[in-house]
Amino acid sequence: MKAKRPNGFGKAIERFFREYLPTLRGMSLHTIHSYRDAVVLFLRFVSSRSKKRVENLDLSDVTAERVRQFLTYLEVERHNGVSTRNARLAALHTFARFLAAEQPAHLAELQRILAVPFKRGARNGPIEYLERKEADALLGNIDRSTRLGQRDYALFALMLNTGARVQEILDLRLSDVRTQPPHQVRLRGKGGKTRLCPIWPQTAALLRELVERAHGDNASDAWLFANRRGAKLTRFGSLRHTTAIYLLKAGVDFATISQWLGHSTLNTTMTYTRADLDLKRQALRQVFPETLGTPQAGRLSLAAVDVIDWLKRL
Repeated sequence: MKAKRPNGFGKAIERFFREYLPTLRGMSLHTIHSYRDAVVLFLRFVSSRSKKRVENLDLSDVTAERVRQFLTYLEVERHNGVSTRNARLAALHTFARFLAAEQPAHLAELQRILAVPFKRGARNGPIEYLERKEADALLGNIDRSTRLGQRDYALFALMLNTGARVQEILDLRLSDVRTQPPHQVRLRGKGGKTRLCPIWPQTAALLRELVERAHGDNASDAWLFANRRGAKLTRFGSLRHTTAIYLLKAGVDFATISQWLGHSTLNTTMTYTRADLDLKRQALRQVFPETLGTPQAGRLSLAAVDVIDWLKRL
């Protein structure tokens, strides 16, 4: 039985990620992975709505109406915010522009996709983060009696400690971690920038135990967080905002937080000044101590397809 060959749409997806984004557009690996995630979500959505397997989808299945339905699905069913919704749409717009040059016969429909507008949202919307008890509950619910549970606990603890982006954590190799004083990890952020981030002794101990269990005395350049097969974990979420708020509450200055999180500008870090009601109350109490009582902490409600496999391996 002959192996099924990819159709024209599948070949276009491969060229988009293998040639167009990295070579012609010069996009970073982080951006390519973000676009990959958007396309994977969209293909799965179209597959479920069209009742066709992903590998059987064709360009005729990619319509402006499907894109609009997908955006509604992101907001209503996945509870994504406006910024995430717009980021997914930006990726699909870029994909549509590429397809327009590749498949001019479908130009009219692709132009309709490009006409799907971005949604305007509150520019100063609230930043969601976990309160201390919620972060403790998140870590406490991880089953540490298994190897995978121990790995996941160390991963989440490191994310909470560093505030690193998901991909920055997954890109860590053994050589990037120093579990002896001074405890630190070497993170590679946007634009290929590298920064050293201190870690707590408790986090260092978790990573040391993880390395000893998974790698023994092997000091090779293996991935720090690997799956059952030893391959690097994929990035299908983040405690980043929570770390920023903890640092802010502890009185750490904005310049230090900016370097800690790898922000490109201080303006990005300044967005956290509006994030926490407790901080605002503390400032008001210093001026009007008789007006405000003890603040009550807020709560955050926690609520074998070839093309997909190929995209995940990017």
